[in-house]
Amino acid sequence: MKDINFNDLFRYNYRPLCLYALHYIQDVDLAEDIVQESYTALWEKLQDGAQVLNRKSYLYMMVRNRCLDHIRKKTIPTESLKPYDTYGIIEDDDAQERSQTEARIWTAIENLPEKCREVFIMSKRDGLKYEEIAEELGLSVNTVRNQISKALKVLKEGIHKVYMFFFA
Repeated sequence: MKDINFNDLFRYNYRPLCLYALHYIQDVDLAEDIVQESYTALWEKLQDGAQVLNRKSYLYMMVRNRCLDHIRKKTIPTESLKPYDTYGIIEDDDAQERSQTEARIWTAIENLPEKCREVFIMSKRDGLKYEEIAEELGLSVNTVRNQISKALKVLKEGIHKVYMFFFA
C-alpha cells in the first residue's frame, strides 16, 4: 500500500466522515474521535496485509458502527440508532450524501476571504442581523451587505463548478 493513497483517503474524506458521524451523535469531539479511531483501525488492518477494496465505503461502515456502538452503550432509545438531521430521521445513504455535500460547502466557506467568511458565518450560522454584525465588527451595514453578497456569489459559483464536475 502506498502512503499517498492513505493520505489522500484521509484528506478527502475526514471532514465528510466527521459530518456523517454527527448525523448519529451530536458531539463534535466524539465524532472526530470516532473518525480518527476508524482511520487508525483501517491503517492497522492494511499494515497487517488485509485487502480492503473500497476503503471509503469501509470507513463509512466503520464510523457508522462505532457511532451505533456508542449510542447503544448509553442505552438511548433504539430510534436514535438511525441518522438524523434538522428534518428528522433520514436513511444512512442520505446521511452519507449529505455529509459529503456539507463538507464541500464548509470547505468553500473556509476558502472565502477572512472578513467575508466572518461576516457570512455570523449571518448564516449565528443568525445575526446585518445591523448587529456591523456594530460588532465596526463596519457599515452596507459593507456587511456587500460581504454577504460576495460570499453567496462565490459559494454559488463553487457549487455550480462541483455540480458541473459531477453531472456534466
